[in-house]
Amino acid sequence: MSELKKVFTPEKFEATLLVDEEYDGKRLDQFVGEYLVSFSREQVKAKIKKGEILIEGRPHPHKPSTKIYHREIIKVFTYKGTLEDVYWRGKKLDLPKECEIIYRDPNMIIMNKPPYMTTHPTGKHLFYCATVYLETLLNQPVHNIHRLDRETSGAMVMCLNPEVANECTKYFENNEVKKCYFFIAHKEKDNTFPFTANERLGEKENFLPRMFAHCFPEDSHEGKRAQTLFHIIKESKDYILGLAFPKTGRQHQIRSHAAFHGLPLLGDKLYNGDVNIFRRYKDDEPTDEDFDKMQISRHALHAAAIKLPYKDGLIARANIPFDLREWLENKLNEDVDALDLEIDRLIKDIF
Repeated sequence: MSELKKVFTPEKFEATLLVDEEYDGKRLDQFVGEYLVSFSREQVKAKIKKGEILIEGRPHPHKPSTKIYHREIIKVFTYKGTLEDVYWRGKKLDLPKECEIIYRDPNMIIMNKPPYMTTHPTGKHLFYCATVYLETLLNQPVHNIHRLDRETSGAMVMCLNPEVANECTKYFENNEVKKCYFFIAHKEKDNTFPFTANERLGEKENFLPRMFAHCFPEDSHEGKRAQTLFHIIKESKDYILGLAFPKTGRQHQIRSHAAFHGLPLLGDKLYNGDVNIFRRYKDDEPTDEDFDKMQISRHALHAAAIKLPYKDGLIARANIPFDLREWLENKLNEDVDALDLEIDRLIKDIF
């Protein structure tokens, strides 16, 4: 199929698709199912019956079994509704509707991305997205240069024209960007800080979930080279507050390295020693024990700062977000403003 057009707004997603010759005579639900890969077949059928999938020039609503033909135009509408609602212990979370802009000029914006906001539309996450938010706010296209995991909050760079986007992309490709992440971890063993994790990261054959990043010895031929510098800010009997400086950019790098060194992140459903917890959350079936073990609704990782060669050196700082602030104040009685000042000091020393 050919995707002719996509339109995103904070409340509605519209895709215009052309039926290519290879799909001539195919069922409508099968055709759309190949496009909406994260939707089940029953969900696609329900969308057809509700009139959210239309064949231009034909009376609607259609049947899931309706045959489609070469060169027809199919329009697919998806409405926000409850699609991206996030729940914790049965209660819907109130996610921020506004994003803090921590740097802005005519060519670039750096935002403090809140948790649960995706970088760009993907799968069922089509609305609570950084690109959609900024394009709606600015009424112009934006270019995402890098990404943060959906649960990870913090500093994220967006460019407002293709030329600067290309320039910034080269910074990342040439490893000229410095990044600092704040984390909260369980203390399962004693470490001497600072220390550098050099374990290679990669998948293991037949291991599920497949996206799990396993640690392999530095001299192994498995996985890919990865390096993370860990600094401590504070520690208690059970927890570590620290900063991680990734020198490479592997998927789940900080979370995997931290867990391997006895520092599993608070709220991390994947790297906590029991992948069944991740499976239960994925299936919307977490137990009370799972909630108790996680303590918070997402992994406690926050992109606290980023440094770019842009304009002879630009450092953007994203302060600790609301949900981590609440846990730190209530659980550890931390003065979070003082903690942010200490992060400022450490970043200046290390950057």
